[in-house]
Amino acid sequence: MQKILVSRCLLGHAVRYDGGAHGPFDQLQRWQAQGRVVALCPEVAGGLPTPRPPAEIAGGQGAQVLDGRLSVLTVDGDDVSAAFIAGAEQALALVRQHDIRIALLKARSPSCGNRENYDGSFSGVKVTGEGVTAAALRRAGVQVFSEEELPAAEAALRELEA
Repeated sequence: MQKILVSRCLLGHAVRYDGGAHGPFDQLQRWQAQGRVVALCPEVAGGLPTPRPPAEIAGGQGAQVLDGRLSVLTVDGDDVSAAFIAGAEQALALVRQHDIRIALLKARSPSCGNRENYDGSFSGVKVTGEGVTAAALRRAGVQVFSEEELPAAEAALRELEA
């Protein structure tokens, strides 16, 4: 049975930067009941507390953080790149351990966003980009979806298991 890496906040765990959560979503609850879900909050796994100051990547490009060309900065200007990279490494370890090929991560997160992210100005401006963990997973060949793409994630899972 194919396992799926899922952002903990989407399972209703209060791990978001503001101490909140999202979900739980019916589809995720079904996958949990089937024993498919491997849950992770990369930011918490990387050592950041909950709650924590909001963080963004200038230009929204997590791959450039992995390459050491950009930083993840908090609204206060603190560089939290090391924690974000450590969280991505935790995600990759789980992918290897459970042979995970699909991840369902929180949209627009500086860790987990898979299609767009905030631009680093803390003004709500969105840009095409991905978070640090999403970039690391994509580089490892994992298909990354957000909670806004649950039907596509379900279809990818069915295709993998066909």
